[in-house]
Amino acid sequence: MNNNKGTILLVDDEVNILKVLSAILKKNGYDVHTSKSAEEAADRISKVHPDAVISDYRLPGMSGAGLLDVLKGKGSQVPVILLTAYGSIEKAVDAMRKGAFNYLTKPVNTDELLTVTREAVEKHRLLLENISLKSQLRERNSFKNIIGKSHVMQDIFNLIETVSKSNSNVLITGESGTGKELVARAIHYESARTNGKFIPIDCAALPEELLESELFGHERGAFTGAYQQKTGQIEIAGGGTVFLDEIGELSPNIQKKFLRFLQEREILRVGGKNRIKVDVRIIAATNRDLESEIKKGNFREDLFYRLNVVTIYVPPLRERKDDIPILAGHLLNKFNKANNKAITGLDSEAMRMFMEYDWPGNVRELENVIERAVVLCPADVITTRYLPRSIREIHAADRNIPEEFNLIETEKRLLLSALEKTSWNQTRAAEILGISRKQLRTKMKHHGLLPE
Repeated sequence: MNNNKGTILLVDDEVNILKVLSAILKKNGYDVHTSKSAEEAADRISKVHPDAVISDYRLPGMSGAGLLDVLKGKGSQVPVILLTAYGSIEKAVDAMRKGAFNYLTKPVNTDELLTVTREAVEKHRLLLENISLKSQLRERNSFKNIIGKSHVMQDIFNLIETVSKSNSNVLITGESGTGKELVARAIHYESARTNGKFIPIDCAALPEELLESELFGHERGAFTGAYQQKTGQIEIAGGGTVFLDEIGELSPNIQKKFLRFLQEREILRVGGKNRIKVDVRIIAATNRDLESEIKKGNFREDLFYRLNVVTIYVPPLRERKDDIPILAGHLLNKFNKANNKAITGLDSEAMRMFMEYDWPGNVRELENVIERAVVLCPADVITTRYLPRSIREIHAADRNIPEEFNLIETEKRLLLSALEKTSWNQTRAAEILGISRKQLRTKMKHHGLLPE
């Protein structure tokens, strides 16, 4: 990928327009190629590899809309921006319904041109970089399905690599849904114990009497219903790793027995008399603040220090938003395969909502949202329509824009709504629409909304 702001293919049969727009874009850091017809542009796409195409709607021969159809037919994801006269806005809006990225009215406003071009290039590069996953999802960065390129995740990858070389106990902390079990699995499979078993146990899922039997096993007749001997999961995992999820949920009685196991590396089955030596690594995880639980008397301090030889904190998704696009791409690929779909990505507005949302359910919630969108979306790009109401409502509330608005609705309706909501305060209306005041006035003039 070039170091410039992006590569643009300009298409217009008027030489002067090509010269003017080319000069503006080049001055602002873009690499610009030009074509005088849609047919020529269609042939040059594979040679130029543009990040965006800016084409006049009316062209001799094939129109700009025809060029869009050709590119879509070839499976191209290059965003197409159409230039149209004021009287052809309805056709341009129709082209957006068919997949055009945006349209600009002639004469083209420089600020508007640069804003829309930048957004189109960002969308295309996002598709190339994050949805294809060809360069990002290297084995080094996945660690058995842990996805992330942010600095904090790179630090976790380095820590996993270091910790996996030892047999020390590890405590993984972080909110629910952040992927603590994935980190535990990565440590196991990167370690010398990779050929041994990895056994996860949810400490919050079982009552005390059953959890004790699950961990340590029991002898026949140890309690009502113990009709035969049971081997505990710690013993079964000999030579491997036991992952204790939600370790903070252990009862005081189980905490005491588990501490004894960590000290002696021996287990005693429920109702048994003989201790059994076990070689197993313990990785524990919690979403609680165990030091606070110690102060409250809910967790043993000596057990905490036995478990907390090495701590790995897995941050919530809101603290590593740089990873959202690559995670979304990975999950999209996963659910495409599961549902026999070929969705190529999210549109720019949907991705913007993803980046602004706080994700209280973390990666688990993101996975649920992507799966839902893949199942419901009939097109090749996921739009905001297929996102949960909770995400769309928060986004709309932040901008005071009614949820019922759709991006493909006419420009005039958007302008009128923003102006009416602000009592025709142009500065505030421009803020709501995410454009400059100058751009707003230009659009108001085009639609006959600018007071004389």
